[in-house]
Amino acid sequence: MGFDSPLFDALHHLVDDNDKSTTNAPTQTYVCDAKAMAATPADVKEYPNSYVFIIDMPGLKSGEIKVQVEDDNVLVISGERKREEEKDGGKYVRMERRIDKFMRKFVLPENTNIEATSAVCQDGDCTEAASAGA
Repeated sequence: MGFDSPLFDALHHLVDDNDKSTTNAPTQTYVCDAKAMAATPADVKEYPNSYVFIIDMPGLKSGEIKVQVEDDNVLVISGERKREEEKDGGKYVRMERRIDKFMRKFVLPENTNIEATSAVCQDGDCTEAASAGA
């Protein structure tokens, strides 16, 4: 298990939150984000001058996936699948697909060229390429 695993991310945020508040309970947003990160699979490939992050987000269209950089070096890839409204009078007999957030966060190397990053979303897979170096 690496230091960029969802478990370590959750513990790190929990420790940071305890320093800022008097309550020990995590916020609802924090809990939802931690669940989303733990349940969103990702592959990371390293190339000589770049990293490629491949994230599975089934059921989402490219316009429903957000790719952003926070704090100058944290790559955040997120999206949310919502249940479609019932229009034809049908009702669900079984609901097994997850209706929740997808999210992953990655700390990028210090020498990442943020302006050279790119994202491609296809068939529920989002691929983000971050270039290292200037």
